[in-house]
Amino acid sequence: MIEQLQGQMGERCSVNPYILAAHGRDENATPGQLPLAVVFAETVADVQATLAWARAAQTPVIAFGAGTSFEGHIVPQAPAISLDLSRMNHVLRITPEDFTVTVEPGVTRHQLNAALRHVGLFFPVDPGADATLGGMAATNASGTTTVRYGGMHQNVLALEAVLANGDLVQLGRAVRKSSSGYDLRDLFIGSGGTLGIITQLTLRLHPIPDVTHTVRAVFPTVAAAAEAAYQVMAQALPVARLELLDDRSIATLNRGLGRNDPEQPTLLMEFHSSTPAALAAEVTLMADIVNGCGAVQVAQAQTKDEQARLWEIRHKAYWTFVSQYPGCRYTITDVAVPLAQLVDAVQFAHDLLDELGLKGCLLGHVGDGNFHTFLATSPAEAEQAHVYATRLVTYALGVGGTASGEHGIGVVKRPFLAAEHGLSLTWMRQIKDLFDPQHLLNPGKDV
Repeated sequence: MIEQLQGQMGERCSVNPYILAAHGRDENATPGQLPLAVVFAETVADVQATLAWARAAQTPVIAFGAGTSFEGHIVPQAPAISLDLSRMNHVLRITPEDFTVTVEPGVTRHQLNAALRHVGLFFPVDPGADATLGGMAATNASGTTTVRYGGMHQNVLALEAVLANGDLVQLGRAVRKSSSGYDLRDLFIGSGGTLGIITQLTLRLHPIPDVTHTVRAVFPTVAAAAEAAYQVMAQALPVARLELLDDRSIATLNRGLGRNDPEQPTLLMEFHSSTPAALAAEVTLMADIVNGCGAVQVAQAQTKDEQARLWEIRHKAYWTFVSQYPGCRYTITDVAVPLAQLVDAVQFAHDLLDELGLKGCLLGHVGDGNFHTFLATSPAEAEQAHVYATRLVTYALGVGGTASGEHGIGVVKRPFLAAEHGLSLTWMRQIKDLFDPQHLLNPGKDV
C-alpha cells in the first residue's frame, strides 16, 4: 500500500530513513515509532488524496508542521503516515484595513511577521519556537505575549480544514464576533489534528506598538517573584509580557551564555504603549509594586539593544539548558493554575525539584498562571522525572488548574484527562467519533 501512495504522490512521498527519523520524534523525545512514510503536501488536493489513501488502507495520518511539539502529538504510537504541511507555506492575503491575514498552515510565525512589517502590523502569539501557524492552532498555542494579546483561540478568526471523509469545510468568518451557529472553529483549535487537517487560517493582527519598555526585577525568593507577578496582574497593569525565571534558570543561563546576572529569581516584564507618557505611568506603578514585594534590583531597558540583552535569557532558555546537560533526556512540564494559586504552585514546583533530587529549573508565563519546569535526567532518573510531572499535574488539578496551559495534551498528558474533565471527556470522545469514525486522524492523542 505504501508503494501505491508513492505512485500517487511521486516525490512528495518519502520513505528515506533520515526523513522518517525526523518525523518520528518531538522535542521531549516522547516514546513512539517512526512513520511508515512522510507525505509532503503542497495543496489541499494533496491532503485530500492522502486521506483518501488512508481510508482505503485503514492507516492513520498524523499532521506535522515544524516538529516543535512537546507532548507527543506528532509521534506515531502505531503504524501511520506523517503528513508534513511545511510546503503549504504561503501568505495568501494581507488585509491591513481589517487587521487580518490569511495563510496556509506551514507558514511560521517569524515568516508571517516579516511579511507584515511593511504594513505596521504583527501577529502576537509567541510560543518561543518558530512553530508553524497550523501547528500552533492545532495545539492552541500561547506564550510570552498571551497575557495581553491572548493565545490562538483569541487570534484565529476562521480556518479551513479537510475532514477524515475528505470534505473541505470552512469554520468561522473573518469577523471579531459572531452568534451564528455552533462555533466549530473553536472546537478545532486545540484539537491536536484529531478532528481534521487545517489547511488555511485567517488570523487577527495587531498594530506594532509605538513605544516598548522592558524591566528586569530581581527577588530574594521565588515566592516573592511570583507574588510580585500576581500583584502586577491584580492592579490591572496592561503588561505585554510577564515572565518568571527562578534562581536555577539564571545560574544555568549565566554558565551557558557567559552572562553575570544576579542568580536569584527574576521577573522580566515588557510594556507596550502608543505614547511615552502613558508608558511612563505604567512603569512607575510597576516599580512601586515590585519594590513593595521585596525586589532587590530593578533594571530598565528602553533601546532595542538593551531590551534584546534582557530578553536573551528568556528566548535562549531552552537550548541553553540543553547545552548544559549533555547526554541527558530533556522534559518540559506545562501546567496552569488560577492566579490566586500562583505563588503556592510555583513554590511547590520549585521545592519538588529539591525533594526528588532532580536537575532542573522553573520558568514561565506567570501573568496568566502558566509555568514550566525544565528537567534533565539520566536513564536512572527517568522514573523520578515521571513522578515529578505526575505530582505537579496532580497539584495543579487539585487547586483548580489544568494539566496543560499551552503545550496541549498529545499522548503524554492523556492519562490526566479524566481527572480534569470528568464526564465531559465522554462527550469529547463522541465528538471525535462523529468527525473521525475510523479513527484515522492522530489516534490515541488528545482525547
